[in-house]
Amino acid sequence: MAIEDFKDVKIITAFVTPFNEDGSINFEALPKLIEHLLAHHTEGLLLAGTTAESPTLTHDEELELFAAVHKIVNGRVPLIAGIGTNDTRDSVAFAKEVAEFGGFSAGLAIVPYYNKPSQEGLYQHFKAIADASSLPIIIYNIPGRVVVKLETETLLRLASHPNIIGVKDCTSLDEMTLLIEHKPEDFLVYSGEDGEAFHAMNLGADGLISVASHTNGDEIYEMFQAIEKGEMQKAAKIQRQFLPKVQALFSVASPAPVKAVLNHQGFETGPLRLPLVSCTDEEAREIIAIVEN
Repeated sequence: MAIEDFKDVKIITAFVTPFNEDGSINFEALPKLIEHLLAHHTEGLLLAGTTAESPTLTHDEELELFAAVHKIVNGRVPLIAGIGTNDTRDSVAFAKEVAEFGGFSAGLAIVPYYNKPSQEGLYQHFKAIADASSLPIIIYNIPGRVVVKLETETLLRLASHPNIIGVKDCTSLDEMTLLIEHKPEDFLVYSGEDGEAFHAMNLGADGLISVASHTNGDEIYEMFQAIEKGEMQKAAKIQRQFLPKVQALFSVASPAPVKAVLNHQGFETGPLRLPLVSCTDEEAREIIAIVEN
């Protein structure tokens, strides 16, 4: 697997983990939800990311989830495995394990959280993961969750590594602009912000790693198609109507809102694992009304 797997892949869904009421993974809910996503323009799946509640998934649960999704998808779209933590040794070991597991086009490695490394520490962290195995690595730069930001200069250093193929970027449009202008031609830039999808694509991003694609994949696809055709007024109108839905989907801690909508739609994604909690009935009603409008 390599960067070629992501050619023309613009919409990647950061997949939720369905849970039963007792907190166990609801594997029976996977086929229906995955087929729904593929029918509504999801072109790749990210497993065990933030939206999947990865901090509360055990190592064995992640591997079980990987195997189940891999079997259902059966090669129809590329899969990305969340493999990064704030421990370089653990991330290296997991990257090796996923590479041996097979069937994944890339591993997503988040900027280390809590221990607040320097830029050189971040560089060495990602380099160690990328050096460790044949699994291509996508960096997840999300300072809002991890406090530390991978600066553009450091990211550009890492972009020259042959096994680091891209970034899921949740910094700012200004920083994304600088990155796109100076990156290697074959380095992928995906926005991780649903609300900035219109702007990111017009700046030259390769696509979106999305939460909203669980519920609004058709709108994202139609907007991207309009941008590709140069129909900017149409694309901008879609973005204006899409933005309130994105705001609703992030109105309380994610993935509670998107799970509320999916549960309402009959996909049985269940509750969240503590310390995250489900939306209140009132929150859920308001979110559903906006997202389904």
